[in-house]
Amino acid sequence: MPALRETLLNYRQLSPFLATEANEEAPDLAQLRGHVGQVWDAYQESRYGFVASRLPMLVKSAQAATALHDGGAQVDAFRLLALSYQAAAVLLPKLGESDLAWIAAERGFNAAQRSGDTVLIGSLFRSLTHTLLCTGRYKEAKQLTQDAAAFLQSGLGNASPAYLSIYGTLFLAGSIAAARDDDRATANAFLAEAETAALRLGRDENHLWTAFGPTNVAIHRATAALDLGDVQVAIDLGARVDASAMPKERQVRHAIETARALSAWNRTDEAMTALLDAEQIAPEQVRHHAISRQLVQAWMRRGRRKPSATLASLARRVHVAD
Repeated sequence: MPALRETLLNYRQLSPFLATEANEEAPDLAQLRGHVGQVWDAYQESRYGFVASRLPMLVKSAQAATALHDGGAQVDAFRLLALSYQAAAVLLPKLGESDLAWIAAERGFNAAQRSGDTVLIGSLFRSLTHTLLCTGRYKEAKQLTQDAAAFLQSGLGNASPAYLSIYGTLFLAGSIAAARDDDRATANAFLAEAETAALRLGRDENHLWTAFGPTNVAIHRATAALDLGDVQVAIDLGARVDASAMPKERQVRHAIETARALSAWNRTDEAMTALLDAEQIAPEQVRHHAISRQLVQAWMRRGRRKPSATLASLARRVHVAD
């Protein structure tokens, strides 16, 4: 994390021309593309340590590629730079670094615009929306969802599966922002739009690492219900979701949200079991996720007696003091 933070706050990253050194060779784009894919695959496998350790050099290499290539190769380099910044933008909020995530998302969006790739621009719109959501700027996140949807609207008639996935995922982030803003009507409207896109897609897919499809919509429907205060509805909806075929990151995030819902209903033992089961699937995601820490802190304070050995051990693993 310190290296990633330093990379994002380094003034040399403001321009590809500042980021390059004298006589530096242009990075090989095929190799760079492979590294971008590795980082995104690792993110979906919840290997957060790998992602955080690779991102600083990946961003630096992609930035250099945009300065040292030209023509079509430069366009490809901007696309890879956008995806590199986006990987940082999706990772950082989970680790409680939402302000840094905004920097990454903004720079990724600028790079996506330089690429001219509409689908990629839509994908970075989603990351900007999610970052606004994570920083508590719910009204701005709702408005950006609508603005981004208007940008993508003209391409929906003959949309590719990737286009549909990006469009639908945008509304998933927007639905959570609306729910946290206590705007039930907008949350439901956004979920309905996402569901329409998922039905057109026909099944769960993973274009541009979106994990978009009917299952992801169902996951967000349960989360939105919880954020709207419909705890029992969230528990009931969540129990119906079979996320076993989804990437680990989605499986475990759903489990964390299930634990959050159960905890809100004071079903602490069941909530802890859900979190412990999720930890078996993706230890790094559970142990370093901000929501996990918040849940364990609440359980430690809620107990009137000394915490159980299981809870005390979990608290140490998620870095919460006894």
